[in-house]
Amino acid sequence: MHMPITIISERNNVFRQRIEVNGLEDMYADVPAIVGGDGSAPDPHDYFDIALGTCKAITVSMYAKRKEWPLEGITVTVQREDSQEKKGIYKLDVALTLQGIDDPDQRARLEDISHRCPIQRLMTESTVEIATRLV
Repeated sequence: MHMPITIISERNNVFRQRIEVNGLEDMYADVPAIVGGDGSAPDPHDYFDIALGTCKAITVSMYAKRKEWPLEGITVTVQREDSQEKKGIYKLDVALTLQGIDDPDQRARLEDISHRCPIQRLMTESTVEIATRLV
């Protein structure tokens, strides 16, 4: 099992939450002002989208490093379209910008590898079971 992630309500803030992960304490979540928050930090949907983008960037970087390809950097842009979320449709458009990779075959392979990142697989191929309890 992994170390737990702890979320603690911030006093004097409506919805702002402090997040503790593996001893890191400078992470926060909030909701936009339009729904009553301060908009002072990413909201939970942002973290969901961030997880996908960062996982793709790390997966592509690791693969390129293992192959000794000249990847100098990667920029991942995740665009959310959530207008139908209440109907069960949550769309994420992901754009990869690869710096240092000009070979079309390498570029295509890195795009393919990005689809295999663990978070994308978790989001699209897994059954997630959640148990919530009061303590």
